This record gives sequence, C-alpha cells and structure tokens, in this order.
Amino acid sequence: MKAFRLDELEAERAANEGAYLQFLRERNMSVGLYALDAGEHDPQQPHGQDEVYFVVSGRAAITVGLETTEVARGSVVYVPAGVAHKFHHISEDLRVLVVFSPPEA
Repeated sequence: MKAFRLDELEAERAANEGAYLQFLRERNMSVGLYALDAGEHDPQQPHGQDEVYFVVSGRAAITVGLETTEVARGSVVYVPAGVAHKFHHISEDLRVLVVFSPPEA
C-alpha cells in the first residue's frame, strides 16, 4: 500500500517551488498535485495521456477543447489525450489531483 496526505504533498510541492508534484508513478498511471493560485495563468499544453482532474480546493473555469465549465471542490473533469485544455478565471487558489494514464512521460 502507498498512502499520502494532501497537506504533506502540498508542503513538498511548495518546497520544490513548482506548480506540479508527481507523487505516484505506476505501470499504467501516474498521479500528481497541481496548484495554481488565484489570478495565475495556466501554462499547460496538451498531453499525450488521458487525464482525470479532481479538484481538491479552489474555484476556476476549465476549457477542454471547445467546452468550458466552472469547477470547485469536488469537481471531476476528464481530458482526452491530445486535447487542448486550460484552467482560467481562477478566483480561489486551485489545488487539483491529476491522474494520467498511461503515466506522464
């Protein structure tokens, strides 16, 4: 078993001064914590893997392809591989668990 605490992951991510912390990598998937502060720009480019976002905290909008929706704590969003996507209009600091399948390269 591997178990994680969000507060510890957030502290590690912040200590490494990056927006993304991959904390689990297995044969068929990887999982990370992605953080964007209120008003920040999301620099993401399309990925070669399918993704699932689970919003842990914060508020924003996300555009996936041509569709846009509001997200907040508890929201889950699927992004197919290769599709352009960005969080925007981030009104509260955003913390998101990201699952990549297959694992992020």
